[in-house]
Amino acid sequence: MYYCVSFTHKNTDIALRERLSFSDEAKKYEFLRILKTHENIEECLVISTCNRVEIFAFVKNTCLEYIIKTLALLCDVNKDELLEKADVFEDSGAIHHLFLVASSLDSLVVGETQIAGQIKDAFSFAIKNEFCKTHLSRALHYAFKCAAKVRNETQISKNPISVASVAVAKAKELLDLTQKQAIIIGAGEMAELTAKHLITSGTEVIILNRDTQKAKQLCEELGSLSKYDSLENLKNYLDNYELFFSATNAPSAIITNALVDEVRHKRYFFDIAVPRDIDISENEKISVFAVDDLQAVVQKNLALRENEARMAYSIIGQETSDFFRYLNDLALNPIIKAIRLQAKECAEMQLDIALKKGYLKHSDKDEARKLIHQVFKAFLHNPTINLKHIQGKIQSDTVINAMRYVFDLNNDLEGLNQYKCEFDMEIDDEI
Repeated sequence: MYYCVSFTHKNTDIALRERLSFSDEAKKYEFLRILKTHENIEECLVISTCNRVEIFAFVKNTCLEYIIKTLALLCDVNKDELLEKADVFEDSGAIHHLFLVASSLDSLVVGETQIAGQIKDAFSFAIKNEFCKTHLSRALHYAFKCAAKVRNETQISKNPISVASVAVAKAKELLDLTQKQAIIIGAGEMAELTAKHLITSGTEVIILNRDTQKAKQLCEELGSLSKYDSLENLKNYLDNYELFFSATNAPSAIITNALVDEVRHKRYFFDIAVPRDIDISENEKISVFAVDDLQAVVQKNLALRENEARMAYSIIGQETSDFFRYLNDLALNPIIKAIRLQAKECAEMQLDIALKKGYLKHSDKDEARKLIHQVFKAFLHNPTINLKHIQGKIQSDTVINAMRYVFDLNNDLEGLNQYKCEFDMEIDDEI
């Protein structure tokens, strides 16, 4: 069954989320490797962003304790706290949640466009390291399809916004950004988005990054309202500017009290990284805004997009049903085919016996074969119709497994493993 253990902005604060963060790929690999050693976990992947850590898996049986224990040990977090906070979804609930996440309906900023790319990155990592195969590939393929349908059939992502744009919107409430200068720490995707929103608002940006070549390339894309410098000079900028946005992948804070001196002017710090980049004390001259502090702007976003969100939820519900119907098609069609083949083989065998023992004349062989085939087709007609009617229903798995047992069918029927994921990847994996 599909299984999800979820920690998001809805059930955990930023302090816990940053401890659970998997920005380090070596740590992510080790976590998934340990999960895969469990006898009940067949496939797994982890999605780690500033607002969520989601463990998706395909399992034989519930294994919450093992997942939580592994996560707690690797991230040095209390196991009981994680058990108390975690949202757990099983099978249709897990798929529905995955589709919500991929379609950005579960995001802090509804309609933001970064989450689909983040899920693709998580999927790609799991595929390349052989943590993810047929079952999760099917689910992720459908999740991307669902997200595309939501984008195309609703206005939920019109004038797309992100945590970066919300941070800039909050800054606009505090300052007139025209002809201002803002310091952006980092040169990744979130930093780039922040810079673009600031430049659109008439603000000049200065990119600080350890890799100055990457900062230079970003400035070349951003144009004349951008400059760059080495992160080594951070201290000079902290004392002389008033507006800061930090979005790095650093494992711990890079702006601390030791770096921040008292100055006469007011300073505003926007920390849009997880783990957090900024760990300084607030006072009348210093204001710090982390991801969770942007909720007021987010609520305005939710209100504006409420109607579109309702339409999107409807699409996601339908896509969830379609996904399980699709899985049942993979299982039911080979089963129906296998039962008919068994009936045909049985009829042919009994016909040969009848001919050998003289119950039938050889001259009547063809007519007898036609009659027998018509009999087993008529006999199997209603069972075939009934099997098709249960597609997508909650009892379908029970019936399918019962049919496999009754007719002694191999679980690995032809067609079940013929799926090839349509995910655009660097390697062409057969799923």
